[in-house]
Order: sequence, then C-alpha cells, then structure tokens
Amino acid sequence: MNLAALPNLICVLRILLVAPVGYAILDQRFGLALTMFVIAAVSDALDGFLARRFGWITPLGQILDPTADKLLLVTVFVTLSVGGRVPAWLGLTAVLRDAVIAGGALAYHQLCRSWGVGATPVSKLNTTLQLSFVSAVLVEAYARDTLPPALLVALGAVMFVTTVVSGLDYVLTYGRLAARARSTVGRA
Repeated sequence: MNLAALPNLICVLRILLVAPVGYAILDQRFGLALTMFVIAAVSDALDGFLARRFGWITPLGQILDPTADKLLLVTVFVTLSVGGRVPAWLGLTAVLRDAVIAGGALAYHQLCRSWGVGATPVSKLNTTLQLSFVSAVLVEAYARDTLPPALLVALGAVMFVTTVVSGLDYVLTYGRLAARARSTVGRA
C-alpha cells in the first residue's frame, strides 16, 4: 500500500462509521455511539495531520475529508434531534449550514472548475465546537447528570453562533471568489 493513500483510507473508514453511529444513537446505545463518534473525530484530526505533515494532500482527499465530516455531523444532528437529545432548531441549523456549503461548493465547482480554497478559519472553529457539543451530548446521554446543564446550553449557544457565522462566511467568501473568477473569464 502506498502510504500517501493513508489519509484517504482513514476518510473512507470515517464514512463507514456514519451509519453505525447514527443507528447506535437511535437505538439509545450511547456508550457505543460515543466511542465510535470519538474514533471518527480523532480520525478526522489524524488524516488532516498526515496529509499536511507528509504532503499527502490529493484531489480525492480534498473531497473525501469534508464529505466525511458533513455526513457524520448531519447524521448525528438528525439522529440526536429525532431522539430529543438536541433541540430540533439547533439540529436543523447545523444541517442547513452543511446543505448550503455543499450546494455552494457544487455551484462554485460548476462555475469555476475548482473546489475552492478549503475550510475557512471560522468553519474549522465551528467543526471543533460541533464535535465538542455532540461529544458532550453523548456523554450526558450515556452517563446522566455528569455534566452541568449550563455547560451544554453554553456549548450549544456558542456552536449555534459559529454555525450561522461560518455559513455566512462561506457564502460571502466563495461568492467573492466566484465573482472574481467570472470577471476574469469575462475579460479573457
């Protein structure tokens, strides 16, 4: 096996964890869900580290990594919302942000024949907060009354704000890039 393919393999394994994590949440097997979710979250950090550290960044990896993140987080937010562990409006906010980003990425790709410049800093912060919030919700579901309710509320509130801000940031950032690309094409 070519070691440069390792980050992509890790992404594929993360994608394969999506359905079992969602099923475990719906089946209220929160310890199992938490374990698999943490493995998926750590794998996200690991594949990114390996790709950057060793220069193993590939076009496939640039698609697989955000796809794996979005599939995992959308699945978790939907299943936690359906199970009443996360308010539906908060789950919907996270899902809509990812839908806007995915739709915008496809539109940008069609227009510019590029996938763009990657995650913005506020998006990286948002992903970290979403992973932290989901982990805290799963810990609380598994080991009741372990976390102070105010911690979950505060983490959820900060995550909500960064979800909205990062969604807007993507729209503005990629809107400007697309406008610049179109004006360049128009002058050529």
